[in-house]
Amino acid sequence: MKRTVLLFKKPYAVAVNEESIPVPGTREVLIKALFSAISAGSELLVYRGQVPSGLPTDMTIKALAKPFGYPLKYGYASVGEVVRVGSGLDQKWQGRHVFCFHPHESHYTADINDIMVLPEAVDLKEALFLPNMETAVNFLMDGRPAIGERVSVFGQGIVGLLTTALLAQFPLQQLVTFDRHAARRRVSLDVGADIALDPENPASMDVLTDAEGPDEAAGPADLVYELSGNPQALNQAIQVVGFSGRVVLGSWYGSQQAQLDLGGRFHRNRIQLISSQVSTLPPELLGRWTQKRRIDMTWEMIRKCKPAQLVSHEFPLTGAKEAYELLDKNPAEALQVIFTYDS
Repeated sequence: MKRTVLLFKKPYAVAVNEESIPVPGTREVLIKALFSAISAGSELLVYRGQVPSGLPTDMTIKALAKPFGYPLKYGYASVGEVVRVGSGLDQKWQGRHVFCFHPHESHYTADINDIMVLPEAVDLKEALFLPNMETAVNFLMDGRPAIGERVSVFGQGIVGLLTTALLAQFPLQQLVTFDRHAARRRVSLDVGADIALDPENPASMDVLTDAEGPDEAAGPADLVYELSGNPQALNQAIQVVGFSGRVVLGSWYGSQQAQLDLGGRFHRNRIQLISSQVSTLPPELLGRWTQKRRIDMTWEMIRKCKPAQLVSHEFPLTGAKEAYELLDKNPAEALQVIFTYDS
């Protein structure tokens, strides 16, 4: 019996190959994947060849903890069923539905400490959103939105939409989102944004920069999230944030360079640029927060937000070429794209 695995062979080229199914070690289980999710931000950088050379693929995920280079397996959101249990484990693991940070493969082994049993009231497709929802939770922990603040979010891909959905639960004065795709702007309003604007329309910036005074509903933002993956958007984020405001940079640009204008508003307005990345916890929170506590909060937000509504396309793993071409060439047509696996 063989398994199917996805390989990024080189930029703009993927293949689905067959390999032998591995045997679980003493403290491992064999998982048969049911679904896996494409994380469009980071996976498109891999697909397009825009990952900086010499950078470890992902030091926090065991299956990806090696230097980046083609060909490679990639992906980190897999939900499946335990179909075989190592000799050193209780057989109660057999048949459980679990989440694992693992590349796109139909079968794989994982250490028992590297998997999570799905909580109650979280179905299989909802669980696929764990990595992106944890990222959104981390963005809020780093940005620290406060009551009555005006908040803007650039980018309404999956991470941006999840961040918007979480921000919509706060008593903000105004929540404004920016995305160049009209379909994503409509979804942004559905998940809680007050206003959704096209960043490529010069008049959109005027909504935040023309109003003056702290009592205006519309005006410079107190907090801005740059989650678009577009290096040019960082200057726009600086443009719309107010005096002593915060800009949380959650995008990963890979090898793309951001040309920043730091000579005008940035210099005189004491603007703070905050780097946010989910692999670690902020040092100031380590005394009270653990990764498990953040994961528990993430599951709770998944239960509350029901993000499976954001799944727009499903492909069998053998349709990987079409899936990545869709995301690369027609991003306006897709939100969350997932792979399915034969039963």
